[in-house]
Amino acid sequence: MKRIIPEIYINNCKVALEYYKEVFGGDIKNVQMADGKEMFKGSEGKVIHSELHINDDCVMYLVDILQVEKESSSTHLVLELENEEEINKIYQALSKEGSIKFELQKTFWGALHAVVTDCYGITWGLNYSNQKT
Repeated sequence: MKRIIPEIYINNCKVALEYYKEVFGGDIKNVQMADGKEMFKGSEGKVIHSELHINDDCVMYLVDILQVEKESSSTHLVLELENEEEINKIYQALSKEGSIKFELQKTFWGALHAVVTDCYGITWGLNYSNQKT
């Protein structure tokens, strides 16, 4: 396996892409719309695939929700961050319109850690450990 890429299904994908670009940085690439594609008839104006390339190793896919799912799972995305500046920046950006579940603090395992649910309902675990592995 090379890597796992999260694909997030979300309402208002175009707006969410800009939001996450502001939070995490990076470049929006490969935005594909439903328009003109027979299999997506009735979903015109919806994003059927998009990518946020944060860096060479970190990519998120975002897609508009095309239909309401009857079941959902509880998914929590964890970010292992590079430094204190990065964890503080992302924590502030996500919590601005989101909900803090675990305040940013030093933990018993020696890391800075926080949990925030953003304005789109996605829960992010933020972790920074300056310990060398």
